[in-house]
Amino acid sequence: MPATIQGVIPVAHTAFDDGDEIDWPSIRRQIDWAYEVGADGFATGMVTELLRLTAAEREQLTRELGAMNEGRGAFVAGVGAESTRQAVQFAAAARDAGAAAVMAIPPISGAINDGHLTDYFTALLDVGLPVIVQDASSYVGRPIPLDVCRDLLERFGADRVLFKPEAAPLAPNVSKLRDATGGQARIFEGSGGISLIDSYRRGIAGTMPGMEFLEGIVAVWRALKAGDDARAYRVYFPICALVAIQLQAGLDGFLAIEKHVLQRRGLFATNRRRRPYNWDPDAETLAEVERLLSLLDEAVKTDLS
Repeated sequence: MPATIQGVIPVAHTAFDDGDEIDWPSIRRQIDWAYEVGADGFATGMVTELLRLTAAEREQLTRELGAMNEGRGAFVAGVGAESTRQAVQFAAAARDAGAAAVMAIPPISGAINDGHLTDYFTALLDVGLPVIVQDASSYVGRPIPLDVCRDLLERFGADRVLFKPEAAPLAPNVSKLRDATGGQARIFEGSGGISLIDSYRRGIAGTMPGMEFLEGIVAVWRALKAGDDARAYRVYFPICALVAIQLQAGLDGFLAIEKHVLQRRGLFATNRRRRPYNWDPDAETLAEVERLLSLLDEAVKTDLS
């Protein structure tokens, strides 16, 4: 039976060694840890640095992650690419690796009309897995029109077409998509969890943050499900402050802090990112990150005690 795609589905990061090769033991530690702290599955996506991997590396990563999953939850493979042919190839590799679904951003190198955009996602759906339509236009590319989302949902149904809208403003766009689809769309919040509580109240099916603050995200999600707003906000506030630092530098802001935290927690051997990138945190930024991590860890610990 296919794994259910809902709840906390963090996006995995690609670890690199000092020679810029993929560090598989570090990735394995990350996946095992994610399940230990309560993830409902995991995904690959923008912060996996998929666009900085070779095609061969992307397919190998999908195969290895499919094996590492061991049926513990839903594995969602990122397959967005610059051509339909590439994306379909990546989706077929994900299907063969046992993924529960694929997630795709549109091509980002130019403007695409609605018809071609619909054809792109339709070709992915023809591979046979559910597709999470990701609008990552806060970081890369252009917004996906609501009409395209509504058309795909009407044609293929809510079990096969899901959504991860990350265009600003985040939570209001969740409501627009919800209302445009008559409440049928299954929507996942992203952007590090900064809009998690607001989006939860608007009816999301789950959240897809990075891995770095996962214990906090799980605690917030469980508190929301239990109706404990005080507990949810207590853990949520330091997450917001941390994500605010990441947002200052866009995608590379997320990557830099994510890998710093994963190395700090002993999950990654290095904090290496694939070059080129446009931002390195300075010492004062990292000092503030450390202060906020201490607050987050204390909030989670208090939540569990």
